[in-house]
Amino acid sequence: MSTPLEQFLVRAEALLARVEAILPQTPRAPDWRLGYAYRWRRHYSGASYLQAVAHASAITLSDLHNIGPQKAQIEQNTRQFVAGRPANNVLLTGARGTGKSSLIKACLNQFAADGLRLIEVDKADLAELPDIVDLVAGRPERFIIFCDDLSFEEGESGYKALKVALDGSVAAQSDNVLIYATSNRRHLMPERMSDNASYQHDEDGDLHPGETVEEKISLSERFGLWLSFYPFKQDDYLDIVAHWLTSFGCDAAQIEAARADALRWALQRGSRSGRVAWQFAKDYAGKLPQDGAA
Repeated sequence: MSTPLEQFLVRAEALLARVEAILPQTPRAPDWRLGYAYRWRRHYSGASYLQAVAHASAITLSDLHNIGPQKAQIEQNTRQFVAGRPANNVLLTGARGTGKSSLIKACLNQFAADGLRLIEVDKADLAELPDIVDLVAGRPERFIIFCDDLSFEEGESGYKALKVALDGSVAAQSDNVLIYATSNRRHLMPERMSDNASYQHDEDGDLHPGETVEEKISLSERFGLWLSFYPFKQDDYLDIVAHWLTSFGCDAAQIEAARADALRWALQRGSRSGRVAWQFAKDYAGKLPQDGAA
């Protein structure tokens, strides 16, 4: 039969376990040998951690066509970063499916051997950016924090967290971390006609932006490098289709025969984007008869 002291110790241990379960958990570092791409995850217990990506995208810079100026700028910025030289946070904005996210993934593959690592963070977890930066600070690798398809509505908590992480904290930004974000919105926030009501005219007719508008553009201005992407022309779209069909083993005759189908595919989708070209190439190449098939 247990003594009163033993019973007390059992109850005390159970109480401590319950208290520990509700206390903030220190983020867990991953095994850095498992890969070069990671996702920021939240465990059901409330603890956050970095999860290694088992099968990262294999896309390369040579796979991305007709975005030469954007590719050259982000490649140079990333090259500076991995070399330990000054480099900027990057905001990629513009038409959907034109290679914004793919360009960041391709940069990772280009510079992974030089120590570049990527951490993908969902918008809902941006409030934890300080924890992520603290987790990787002091590591020899260089880390890009990747925020894909980023936009904010009024009052979202991640908005201010990202502003602080970019340029606004009393602590200096870690020199081994940059933020690369993609968005279909240039200023990351909805812009409404009612915002114009905050503009005022002086007697000379000059416009003075109101505080509402200033607030909405202040986040995007904290990115040092802006890259804009535009819809592809028809020839650019067909060039991308040809590239992907070639990668699937199609010959020149098959690629030429696919042109009309590729244009109809784009018309049905209402877009001549790189993503649509990739999707068409998979569909078309997958339907071709295999060698030796009847």
